[in-house]
Amino acid sequence: MTFDIKTTKKHSNADALSRLLVPIGNEELNEESYDVTELYMIQQLDSLPVSSKEIQRETVKDTTLKVVYDMNASGWPASANNLNEALKAYFTRRNEISIYQGCLFWGIRVIIPQNIRSRVLEELHEGHSGIVKMKTVACILVWWPGIDKDLETLVKSCKGCQDNRPMPPEAPIHPWEWPQRAWQRIHVDFAGPFQGSMFLVAVDAFSKWPEVVQMSTTTADRTVDVLRRIISRNGLPDSLVSDNGPQFVFETFQDFMKYNGFVM
Repeated sequence: MTFDIKTTKKHSNADALSRLLVPIGNEELNEESYDVTELYMIQQLDSLPVSSKEIQRETVKDTTLKVVYDMNASGWPASANNLNEALKAYFTRRNEISIYQGCLFWGIRVIIPQNIRSRVLEELHEGHSGIVKMKTVACILVWWPGIDKDLETLVKSCKGCQDNRPMPPEAPIHPWEWPQRAWQRIHVDFAGPFQGSMFLVAVDAFSKWPEVVQMSTTTADRTVDVLRRIISRNGLPDSLVSDNGPQFVFETFQDFMKYNGFVM
């Protein structure tokens, strides 16, 4: 028995599977290539409450964005000295601004013209999700100079957003320590006006004994004089508690406490 040895190139009985898996000749597979960036831009535009055609049309009508569009296409000036304040906001971002389908983009965010910004704000505001959620969504989709301020103004003027906003946590109650003796700590404040007069009220925290003095003026000097008489009858306290009104933080009153050896 003899064998006819052939090289692989001379084989003509290749199976069908190998022919299906290997491209014939050097022809490439007929696959459509996609630009990932282009697909993302299309998705961004489709996510907006306004169409890309409308954004393109309003961009041309917007006096500021028309200039930005032209400068982005033809070249930005070397400095912003001759630009107005509205254009300076775009000049600082000039290296991140691009054009797609006649629409301006800052990074991945679509720059919305002035005339249709209110519609975009209404869409962001739908559901009264709150300022944090609205800013988060805006950071993904849209931008224009002052958008954060516009969102904050919208939320502050919306009663529904104010009613649904989370309340701040309650501060823990810190009770006063009970004094060990009478006149150790006194609490002072002004009451009035009543019938044209003010009243200085000093209460002992231990015995709850009140001292009430009618006053025609409530200056720091007059307050020191009244407290000096009260202390002369009851003794020097260790501490004095007030609401830090102007009389109690004035230099005259601070010197009075320092010389008498008690603190506020």
